[in-house]
Amino acid sequence: MNHGRSSSHVRSHKKLHGWSPDQNQWNEKLYPFWEKGDPRWKDCWRGGKVVARLTSDSPALVGSNVTFTVTLHFPRCQIEDNDSNIVYDRNCRNGLGPKSSYVYNWTTWIDDCGWENCTSNNTHNVFPDGRPFPRHPGWRRKNFVYLFHTVGQYYQKTGGSSAIISINTTNITLGKQMMVVSVYRRGHRTYVPVATASGIYVVTDQIPLYVNLSQKNDRNASDSVFIKDSPITFDVKIHDPSHYLNNAAISYKWDYGDGSGSFISNSPISNHTYTLQGNFSLNLTVQAIIPIPCGPATPTPPLPTSPGKSLSINRITTIPPYNLDSPISAGVMEDTPDGGCHIYRYGHYKTTISIVEGILQVNIIQMTSVQMTVAQGENSLVDFVVTCQGSLPTDACTIVSDPTCQVSQNVVCDPVEVTDQCLLTIRRAFNEPGTYCVNITLGDDASQALTSALISVNGAPGSSSRTVEGVLIASGFLVAFVIIVSLLLYKRYKEYKPIERCAEQAVNREGLSVYFNNVKAVLFPGNNERDPLLKSKPGIV
Repeated sequence: MNHGRSSSHVRSHKKLHGWSPDQNQWNEKLYPFWEKGDPRWKDCWRGGKVVARLTSDSPALVGSNVTFTVTLHFPRCQIEDNDSNIVYDRNCRNGLGPKSSYVYNWTTWIDDCGWENCTSNNTHNVFPDGRPFPRHPGWRRKNFVYLFHTVGQYYQKTGGSSAIISINTTNITLGKQMMVVSVYRRGHRTYVPVATASGIYVVTDQIPLYVNLSQKNDRNASDSVFIKDSPITFDVKIHDPSHYLNNAAISYKWDYGDGSGSFISNSPISNHTYTLQGNFSLNLTVQAIIPIPCGPATPTPPLPTSPGKSLSINRITTIPPYNLDSPISAGVMEDTPDGGCHIYRYGHYKTTISIVEGILQVNIIQMTSVQMTVAQGENSLVDFVVTCQGSLPTDACTIVSDPTCQVSQNVVCDPVEVTDQCLLTIRRAFNEPGTYCVNITLGDDASQALTSALISVNGAPGSSSRTVEGVLIASGFLVAFVIIVSLLLYKRYKEYKPIERCAEQAVNREGLSVYFNNVKAVLFPGNNERDPLLKSKPGIV
């Protein structure tokens, strides 16, 4: 079964449940073995080459299950039908027009009878080692045979155009291992090799994990730069696809690196606020206490180890740890007073983050309508006086949307120069009456903050009596809009056409009162803006 590979490898591994040693005999008449480069591979499939793609959910914590998936990719325009035959896709054109014939019509090859009454092809319904195919419902429609091989052992199963297996890692040596799969198709007299695939998987004694870091107003979470005086959320994701740790007691020990001490929690989500600027080393240790059946202590599968420290607390024994290109993780067996037994596993995470000044908050403190004469056109101008807390902004973006803040109508972004305090005026033009959702974002290299308001532009076009009313939008109302804003601000700057002003233009100095009420879009009749523009003037953006 090993086809020239050394069988001594299997002696260093314990037996995998349901798997067989590769010293078993292989029926090469029924399942021919072709070396790489054999010319027979060119004719093993009609119409082209079949590619097998092998994936796994590795890395796997020792003791858990690791799952492998093999998917066959057929030549263009070939698909598997409901009867597990391979046919030409009628909706696909391959230079010869639509096709509807079979590539392989295996249904006509199979005797139409039950297992007990068929004798003519029973010798063909066996695996390479001679074991019969499992007689589950629909077993005759499984036209492919998959042979998985790892750590000197093999597993065989029938299937369609894909196959999935899971193996327990308790008896697999820690480190990188190779999984090889060979795929055979049903033939008239023999099974024909059609594809092979291989892949590396990893078994580790450390809990596989990663941490998502996020922060309100942070401009780019992937650069590890965050702003001070604003909480950072640390969300730990443990990689456990087989749910091996479902019954484990898991704790999280945090050291944020700013001298605030250690913090231990049972929750995978933690929040911390840095009050100083600088670089900080974040350290996390995850401990899992896993219940297991009591019995003789079974050490972690062997590999060359570094000297391990012995731990003597009550009836605890420490297994020498193995370093797998990451911090040390030790497995510990404990016989508890209540008669239960547990094993301890650990995971580690370490990173360095930078804390800088950033924009913490943006507020619209005043909205003022600018009167226009009939000769100056139909546009209504509105000045938004904006202030912010934290660092000074370098750019400002305005997004004008429908009254629900769901459909964006216009985005304008421009650099701003603020040298003393964060106070600036943003001018916008609205060419017809209506209700609009206006979102203003101020940003710098590390942060960006958002504020919003609903405004109602009243009055006939060209009328000097045109007025503007506004209501600030509560932050909770904007949850659905934040995603849209982030996407639209990906491109920070857009070209715009300034509004030309005449000397007759007069500015209404009477400020508009801003009401901190709950937003009710029905207060204002809706109408959509078509061309809001930005006006440049000293002191106004």
